[in-house]
Amino acid sequence: MTGNDSLITSLRREILFARRRIYEVGHATPLDEIELDDPALSILIKREDLSPIHAYKWRGAYNRMAQLSEEELACGVVTASAGNHAQGVALAAKKLGTQATIYMPLSTPRMKQLAVKQHGGARVEIILHGDTYDAASAAAYAHGEKHGLTYIHAYDDLAVMAGQGTLADEVVMSGKGPFDYAFLQVGGGGMAAATAVWLKMNFPNIRIIGVGGVGQASMAAAVAAGHPVDLAEMDLFCDGTAVRRAGELTYEICAEVVDEWMTVSNEEVSSAIQFMWEELRCIPEPSGAMGVAGILQRRQELAGKRVLAVLCGANMDFEKLALISRGAAAGDARRRVLRIEVSERAGSMLALLETLPAGMNIVDFQYGKTHAESAHPVIGFNASAEQFLQLEDALEVQNYPFSEVTAETDVDFRLIHYEADLLRAPFFITLEFHERAGALADFLRTVSEHASLCYFNYVYSGERVGHALLGFDFDSASGNEGFVRVLDAAADAYRSYKRVTPQVMARILA
Repeated sequence: MTGNDSLITSLRREILFARRRIYEVGHATPLDEIELDDPALSILIKREDLSPIHAYKWRGAYNRMAQLSEEELACGVVTASAGNHAQGVALAAKKLGTQATIYMPLSTPRMKQLAVKQHGGARVEIILHGDTYDAASAAAYAHGEKHGLTYIHAYDDLAVMAGQGTLADEVVMSGKGPFDYAFLQVGGGGMAAATAVWLKMNFPNIRIIGVGGVGQASMAAAVAAGHPVDLAEMDLFCDGTAVRRAGELTYEICAEVVDEWMTVSNEEVSSAIQFMWEELRCIPEPSGAMGVAGILQRRQELAGKRVLAVLCGANMDFEKLALISRGAAAGDARRRVLRIEVSERAGSMLALLETLPAGMNIVDFQYGKTHAESAHPVIGFNASAEQFLQLEDALEVQNYPFSEVTAETDVDFRLIHYEADLLRAPFFITLEFHERAGALADFLRTVSEHASLCYFNYVYSGERVGHALLGFDFDSASGNEGFVRVLDAAADAYRSYKRVTPQVMARILA
């Protein structure tokens, strides 16, 4: 028997023992099924977001701490965590009557910090330290050595892994197997190692796919190198799997039981979060959606298969939803942004919009006047691949030069510049309109013969009402003043508007 075989055998045994312990504080979570038609594909989602801490980490933390001696519990424990493991340790500390010192990176989401306090109460002390999990972990180790505290590792511990493996045991006991594939997100590797071991023991023909985030796939790097290695850089979008160096024990097991490695981008993860909201009405944290992101990336080759993924957590600051929403369409290859050249004259923007194929969904419009003769609006579209081809054909037929700028920095940060010296008598407004296809074109149609557009700032927000910041320019102050009457006469084309003075615009764009 090799060392890895012996380790895997030990892990299997520990998972059996863990069954008895973890249900003292938790319960089995559901296994939901999503049926797709194109292609035909069955996706089974293990809903760890419905666990006591809205993530799977309670399993390993409690299983490890429930085995501590009375003396060890009396001294207390210490750990480091980006959030979910910390909640598991806090829950276990309160249940077992011990004290837990928890080191968390300074950037840990506020929601996870509050949840740790909620689960542990007076039994926990949070210490924010360093910018990364590794820095927090090093400080926690040092603190534990100094004060004689037991360190509860987030993943590189057989008892912790065994606790995580009980989620796979529930999958097996659900009676919904066997499965052709399991797409498992991998950070430190504890959940992936234990889940893969248990699934392969019960479903020998299953293929395990390890899914890492682009810029944080430390386990795949370890397997490629033949040993754990430190990543030079670390992407933190999927913060729950942002581990710079894979565990020693988890590496040995994952190298043996994971059949294939792949990575997913932040945009693909965002798209997977949207997919799970639409299909299950749940919102996972980014790391919780990585397995599904892997499935969606390869959905065509998985046609006709039964595929498993683990929604491993749903602890995320609410503010992050805005970033996820922006990335979702790009991750599903539905969002593209074009810079299109038109002549700088009254009605040119309307003419461009009327050139677009029917049904084109504009989700972003950025324009500021910077040239006297030509304009270069940046327009974001949300459409299918076929619709994009139709759009490109339409622009080429009408001789509109264009280029794709989806990944450009100024576009991403919405840096909309305009040259104030080119404006004579500008008139700026905030416009509120009904959010529907063609609404902006309808408005421009009513005012384009009266004014020249000099500024346009609009982004789709998902509301029934859209909001835009618009600027119009006139040859003289009299034209400027008369534009109020034009707007009043065109009231059917919008809900309301509010005038913005050039002085306020200057402060906005300073």
